[in-house]
Amino acid sequence: MIKKNSDLDLARSSGVAPWQTVIDLQPDYVVFADAYAVTQGHLLFVPKNNNWHCIAACYQAAYETGLTGVNEGNWEAFNIGQNIGAAAGQTVMYPHVHMIPRRTGDCADPTGGVRGVIPSQQNYKQSGYTKP
Repeated sequence: MIKKNSDLDLARSSGVAPWQTVIDLQPDYVVFADAYAVTQGHLLFVPKNNNWHCIAACYQAAYETGLTGVNEGNWEAFNIGQNIGAAAGQTVMYPHVHMIPRRTGDCADPTGGVRGVIPSQQNYKQSGYTKP
C-alpha cells in the first residue's frame, strides 16, 4: 500500500497521478506498468515523495531493472528517461522515470537513442542533423 499522505498518495487522490497497475512497492517509490507502453515491459518508477532522494532511488531502480532484464535475456538494451515540463513532453505533472526495454528491430534506426525526442536531431550521422 502507498503510504497515506505521501506526495504520491495525494497526487493520485486528486487525479494528478493516474497510474493504476502497481508492479512493486518500495519504501521510496512505486513501480507501475505504463498504461501507454512503448514496448513490452515499459515501466514507470514513481517517487512516493517529490524530493531528490526518492527521485534518485527511482533512477537507480530503473537502471537495475533494465540491466537485470538484459542479463536475463528479456531484452537486449533499454532506455531510461524523464520528461520534465510540458515543453519536454510531460503530460502527467508528477515526477516519474521511464524504463523502456529495447529489442533489435523495434524501430527502423535506433542510432542516437534518447536524442530522438527531437526526431531531426536523433541520428547525428545522417544529413538533416544541424548543430544547435
